[in-house]
Amino acid sequence: MMPMEAPFSRIIGDAELPPLTPSPHIMGMPLSVPRYSVDDLDHFPDDGWKYELVDGVLLMTPGPGVPHEFVVERLYRALATELSPDAGARIFTRGSVQFGKFTRMEPDLLVIPGHYTPKSFWDDMRDWWLAVEVLSPSGRAYDMEIKRPAYLALGVAEVWLVDTVALAVQVWKSGAEIPETVTETLRWRPPGMDRDLVIDLAEVFQDFTDFDEPSPPTPPA
Repeated sequence: MMPMEAPFSRIIGDAELPPLTPSPHIMGMPLSVPRYSVDDLDHFPDDGWKYELVDGVLLMTPGPGVPHEFVVERLYRALATELSPDAGARIFTRGSVQFGKFTRMEPDLLVIPGHYTPKSFWDDMRDWWLAVEVLSPSGRAYDMEIKRPAYLALGVAEVWLVDTVALAVQVWKSGAEIPETVTETLRWRPPGMDRDLVIDLAEVFQDFTDFDEPSPPTPPA
């Protein structure tokens, strides 16, 4: 596993901020970004918005819409057909990838080894097998540019970015510089299995042809 200081300094430190409006009378000042902790998240309101942290930086997105949940449910069923605790795996729709006091991300689907029990804690887990994010208008940039590299830096073995507009899945593997883009048959071999798990994307994206994503809602004040 890579040390966290180096990868996260690249993820956050290289982020581009919008340029200041030119003016002969205004001096640009450094932007102060609050740093939150996991404890802070536990005190955020239950207002329908999703709050996550990457190295103390707050990511806020609205709750999932119906199209998003259709895809999550179809992928869950496809994975659950092949994976079970008896087969050495557990699948969560509300799992957390947590590291230390300042990072907590909640993928749409999370697959972990089957040896974890109800007595386990999210921040004790380190050997995540798969994190799946279904892209949405409000969270697309977060998922692709911040959460995806953060997952891989933390040690998640594989990340799927599911695009309901392109009808494709970007498959990112640990150590890869570019993804594999899959549009027909998605294959994945979980650790310990002697064959590939096969998912027909035509079934996952059924009824999504010519689908227009809804506009994201306005964030709360």
